[in-house]
Amino acid sequence: MSAANPLSGALDVEWCVVPHHSRDNAPLNGIQPRWVVVCALGRLQPERGVAALVDGVQVAVFRTHDGAVYALDNRDPYSGAYVLSRGIVGSRGDVPTVASPMYKQVFDLRTGACLDDDTVRVATYDVRIADDQVEVRR
Repeated sequence: MSAANPLSGALDVEWCVVPHHSRDNAPLNGIQPRWVVVCALGRLQPERGVAALVDGVQVAVFRTHDGAVYALDNRDPYSGAYVLSRGIVGSRGDVPTVASPMYKQVFDLRTGACLDDDTVRVATYDVRIADDQVEVRR
C-alpha cells in the first residue's frame, strides 16, 4: 500500500506490518526475519532521509551522495523524539553520518554509534536494493 508519509513528506513509502527483530537479525517471538520493501530507490534524495513505519517501529532511511543506503532507528536517544530522518546527512572523515535535528549529536550511519558519546547508539538495520526498491530487513 503506497501512501504519503506524514513523517517525512515522501511519497510511495510502504507502511508495513512485519515481525520486529534485533540488529543481529535474531528472531523475536520465534519469527524469522525477512526483507520488507520500504520505498522506491528513486524516492530517496541524496543526502536526505525519510521515515517509514515497519511493524510499528519508525525506521529512518538515508541515501548518501555516493548512492549508499542506510537504515537506523528514527528515535533520537537524547530527546526521545522520532526525528533522525530529518537530520543533517554528512560525514566525519570517511564515516557517513546524520546529525540529530534536536541537539545535533552525530551518529554513524553504518553502526548507529554516537560519535559525540561512545556510550550511546541507535539500532541499525540491514538494507538492500532489489529491483529498484529499497528493502529493510527486520
